[in-house]
Amino acid sequence: MFRKVKSYFSLPGRIRRLVWEAYILLGWARVQKARPFAKIAPRLGTPMVETPVTGLNRTQVTEIRNISKAVMIASKYTFWESQCLVMAIAAMKMLERRNIASTLYMGTARNKQGQLMAHAWLRSGKLIVTGADTMDQYTVVGVFGKRCPEKGSGEIVYDA
Repeated sequence: MFRKVKSYFSLPGRIRRLVWEAYILLGWARVQKARPFAKIAPRLGTPMVETPVTGLNRTQVTEIRNISKAVMIASKYTFWESQCLVMAIAAMKMLERRNIASTLYMGTARNKQGQLMAHAWLRSGKLIVTGADTMDQYTVVGVFGKRCPEKGSGEIVYDA
């Protein structure tokens, strides 16, 4: 326990603040996940639209990396389930608060026993913010693009 506290305080102040924000938003995202998907889907962004892969500046890249790190750290200490979709929704909200566009992906795959598995991950620019560890094993079945207000268009639209 002491080692974890010491580790937390060894983080830069900016990251420590992001960890607290991530912790709160992970709780909010977990509540959202408990609701029917049809109710939360409109808040995830524009369906079947990807945000641009380019166009991030150095400051945004640093912020995205810090948010990714904070969400990963905070998710290890929640008292509730904070798996891929919860992490992706929380990180998307953190990016949205900073006017940084992101795309949430949902994918499915079958395990060795033939059971259906699902995974969610979040991308901003070229960076995978959450869920990068196993995303390549899944077939994308849903995409939600959340673009920042001042960027305008430039997204990639899929035909349904």
